[in-house]
Amino acid sequence: MIDSRVRWWQRLLSYFTEVSLQTIEGEYNPSLQVSLVRNRFQLSTENAIYSFDDLYLNFSRAFQQVTLPSDDSSLLLLGLGLGSVPLMLEQQFSRYYDITAVEFDESVISLASAFTFPRLKQKMHVVHADGEIYVQSVENTFDFIILDLFLDDVIPPYFESREGIEQIKSILSPDGMLMINRLYRSGSDKKRTDRFYKDVFLKVFETGRHLDVHGNWILLNR
Repeated sequence: MIDSRVRWWQRLLSYFTEVSLQTIEGEYNPSLQVSLVRNRFQLSTENAIYSFDDLYLNFSRAFQQVTLPSDDSSLLLLGLGLGSVPLMLEQQFSRYYDITAVEFDESVISLASAFTFPRLKQKMHVVHADGEIYVQSVENTFDFIILDLFLDDVIPPYFESREGIEQIKSILSPDGMLMINRLYRSGSDKKRTDRFYKDVFLKVFETGRHLDVHGNWILLNR
């Protein structure tokens, strides 16, 4: 169980400093580190935080500002991280979905299986696959799609293209909700996200909007 991985003194110490628990080389990511910070599990690379339990604030803040799909809706999570998104949805927002999580890096799946899945009541169907290939080949649609795909701090090019976003739209149910996580911190991040939002996203989702969640934008299809 998870509790056996962390000593009581590590949990206490984590309120004062970051406590490193495990560092591994990912298949496609640079060095992946699981740390305990404020008694939460954090997965990070050198340049990005992939997961941070309920303190993964870009999604926590976004979920608070929208009407989430009802229980038993189908959720496609592109980019698993350590599993912060399903953990928050279950523990903070009392949402239980039929979740399919797609993750390219088997090392990330292994870490999520060790540190987060044992804390979930709901089971997830985890697919070890390239997100681009998955969305091009899947035949069913989803009520809720969350796109949180990064290699370090870079979004795969396909999911910055109009073709990629059109494909996402094609597997989203007619009344479904889409959330896309985008960096909006540095000048280059802001320029890239502004360009993507105006030239790609709003061309596909004309009624789309964005939520500024302090350092990131969450793009919504409605």
